[in-house]
Formats: sequence, structure tokens, C-alpha cells
Amino acid sequence: MKIKHSKYRNTGLIFELLVKQIAADTLDNKDSAAVKILKKFFGNKTSLSKEYRLYEFIVKNKNVSQSKAEAILSTITEISLKLNTKSLKDAKYNLIAEIKENYNIDEFFGMQVRDYKALAALYCLLEAQSNNSLVDPQVLIDNKTTILEHLTSAQQNEQEVKDTLIEEYSKYDKDLKLLTFKILLEKFNSKYKSLLPEQKNILKEFITSVNSQTRLRSLVNEELEKISKQVVELSSKVKDEVIKIKLDEVSKAIKPVNNKSKIVDTHLVNLMQYYDLVNELKSL
Repeated sequence: MKIKHSKYRNTGLIFELLVKQIAADTLDNKDSAAVKILKKFFGNKTSLSKEYRLYEFIVKNKNVSQSKAEAILSTITEISLKLNTKSLKDAKYNLIAEIKENYNIDEFFGMQVRDYKALAALYCLLEAQSNNSLVDPQVLIDNKTTILEHLTSAQQNEQEVKDTLIEEYSKYDKDLKLLTFKILLEKFNSKYKSLLPEQKNILKEFITSVNSQTRLRSLVNEELEKISKQVVELSSKVKDEVIKIKLDEVSKAIKPVNNKSKIVDTHLVNLMQYYDLVNELKSL
């Protein structure tokens, strides 16, 4: 899944545009509606003010060390997960409605903002963090690279950015998310199209359910049962007796995970391989 930048939902960008609009209105000797909008939606303790502080931290920090830049970005993404997404969505809808009432929306969003690229990158990164769908890892890499370059004023090495992302994922449930993310990185771009729908779905589930062993175990067992039945069904159509014997052995080897066992990376690898096997059998 690709994450696209939305000017209408980028809290940091809208704040900067409101400030520019206030300046423009003042120069034209007008009472600025943007002042009231800014106070109403970005006043102390509003949901938008909380999210804006994350963007503000990016805008105000430049020429910092690599380690500090990494720490800033890591802290921002962690805090963003604690924000109330429904409250933010409603507030942004009402904010845009008020801007439309007072200004030409195309002219408003047509104003130039100095740190536009960094603000857009942070928006995409935060959207990817909060999205439960399977997100293209290259989106994470590209946007993190943009933000780090903004913070450090130095060109970033994409491989190093990729390595730090993998390191971050490895903090979750030991190696499970690490493995999942590695698989995504290896297959998502040129090889992603070759992933089966079942493989995409299981990868997404492993990411979103990684902290719930009960749910993961139930999911894995459901898939193993389906695969076992499919192998038996499809093997009956195979004419080669040697292959039939091997498939029978595979079917018997597919056993559910008992309630005392923890779901680990090998379960994910096995499922991915089983899906490939079933797909090959279907093509025979």
C-alpha cells in the first residue's frame, strides 16, 4: 500500500499556511479570520495542537547530529501512536470547513511553505505508522530519509536508513516483526507483485497482531487447517505417485500449534512456503 500526501490533512502544513494567511491579511489591512481559526483549532490542549507539536519539533530542529535526529524522529513516531485518531479526523474536517468558509481553498493551499518537503514527509510517515494495512516499506525509507536530511542538513545513506528501520522493528516481540519487515523489504518493490493474496494478508496480520499471541496462534492454526485440506484436495488430482506420497507426508506434517507454544518467525516462514506449495499445485 502506498501512502499519499494530503495537504488537507497535514496539520503542520495547515498551521504554517494559517500563519502566512494572517501575515497576508495584516498587510492588506484586513481583519484576519485566520486568527480566530488558529486560536479555535490550535489552542492549548486541542487534538490538533498536540499533533502540531510533532511537526513543530521537526521544523524548529535543524543542523543537529545524526544521533539526535534519530532520537527526535523515534520520539515523534512513538508519541503519534498515542494521539486520538478519531478526534484528529473530526477536527481536521471541521478545520477545512472553516477555512473554506473564509478563504478560496485553492489560493490558500497554493501559498508556498518553506519546509513543505519535511512536513509532507512527516505526514506520510505518521500515516504509515498508524495504518494497519500493509504499507510499502519504501514509503517509510524515503520519508524517513527526507526528514533526517532536513534535521541534519546532510545527505543520508538509504541502506543505513533501512537498517535503522529494521532495528526499530526488532524491538517488537523479539524477531517476529524484524522478520516480517525484512520479508517486506525484500519483496515489496520488484517482487511484491508476485506475493499471493494469502501471503499479503498473513504478513499484514503478523504485523498488526504481533503483540497478541492468542490471536496469532488462532490465526496460524486456522490457516494451517485450510492449507492442510487444500493439499489433500489438490493431491488427489496429481497423477505422479511419487509426488502424491510426498504431498501426503506434507499434509501429515501440517499440525496445529498447541496452546502452550509461542508463535515465532518459523511459523511465518512455514506459512509463506505452504502458500507457495498450494499455488504450485493449483497450476498443475
